[in-house]
Amino acid sequence: MNKPVQLDELEVGFDVPALPGMDAADIQTPCLVLDLDALERNIRKMGDYARAHGMRHRVHGKMHKSVDVYFLQERLGGACGVCCQKVSEAEVFARAGVRDVLVSNQVRDPAKIDRLARMPKLGARTICCVDDAENVADLSEAAQRHGTQIECLVEIDCGAGRCGVTTTADVVRIARAIEAAPGLKFAGLQAYQGAMQHMDSYEDRKARIDVAVAMVREAVDALRAEGLECDIVGGGGTGSYYFESTSGVYNELQCGSYAFMDADYGRILDKDGKRIDQGEWENALFLLTSVMSHAKPGKAICDAGLKAQSVDSGLPVVFGRSDVTYVKCSDEHGVIEDPDNVLRVNEKLRLVPGHCDPTCNVHDWYVGVRGDKVEAVWPVSARGRAY
Repeated sequence: MNKPVQLDELEVGFDVPALPGMDAADIQTPCLVLDLDALERNIRKMGDYARAHGMRHRVHGKMHKSVDVYFLQERLGGACGVCCQKVSEAEVFARAGVRDVLVSNQVRDPAKIDRLARMPKLGARTICCVDDAENVADLSEAAQRHGTQIECLVEIDCGAGRCGVTTTADVVRIARAIEAAPGLKFAGLQAYQGAMQHMDSYEDRKARIDVAVAMVREAVDALRAEGLECDIVGGGGTGSYYFESTSGVYNELQCGSYAFMDADYGRILDKDGKRIDQGEWENALFLLTSVMSHAKPGKAICDAGLKAQSVDSGLPVVFGRSDVTYVKCSDEHGVIEDPDNVLRVNEKLRLVPGHCDPTCNVHDWYVGVRGDKVEAVWPVSARGRAY
């Protein structure tokens, strides 16, 4: 006679991949695992750095899309607020009680502007980026209609080649329009140099950010001459925060990936020529996978394929192993080169994703592990909030 199955046993692997208190060995795969000790060390380290350099740290929520991870960053790292990329993403954090929310992007669609204008009613300071004076009137109208205030940063294109204006004259013109518009408040500048974050060479990254710093300093001085002060001069990522924090002009960092660390970021070099995942930051996020077949010599097949990760920045790396290599993937399968046939069916491996942000966005849960036990299971709160 079969043993009765308890409800919590049924839930594992169907509703959630694990439950608190379980052995880590029993986690269902593929799923996202957080090494909580490493995560907490990363968060504390960045928080200590920001404080020591007189910087605020507005953590990037688009990386983890998790309310639980954000509040850990606030508690252990002193985060002053969150960056989001979309209004729907920002709403998740505001509804959860985050009190300072920046949509570090343009908001142009009328329905999205309307939703943005309602966010202050959730108790959140609400900020967005502007790079076109025509956007100002639409934001102002919505804020007045809802009786709220939207704060605005003028975005400078300081090298990323995406959004943002490129001249100081345009910065001043848009800032003056914001300050004059009812329901809006000019709050400062957004100046994130995203194009250089993953450049391997420290010196190459520094050369790019020196150009950005010069542009930002000129804009801040020109705004001050117009009587406009910047509460926020924001930017800085995991590959550049040490440059912005010593620039004398930035006052907010917007780092995200430092907390989890992925394979693409991990390979960039610090000022001593050392990979940043070999001293500066620890790998805290893993895609846990199981070997499901070893029918062919030299080749193991695991259950983490394209549907469990993003490979836009390269394939994942098998953590802590030099004897096996993840070499290929299809929808549901990953191919692992195993020349000595050391892997066994149902053996679990930790993969370091190539790119953490889009990998996190295809999962519902984080399984937080401390040692060999599951301590927490957190939802990926803003998963799929891309509008």
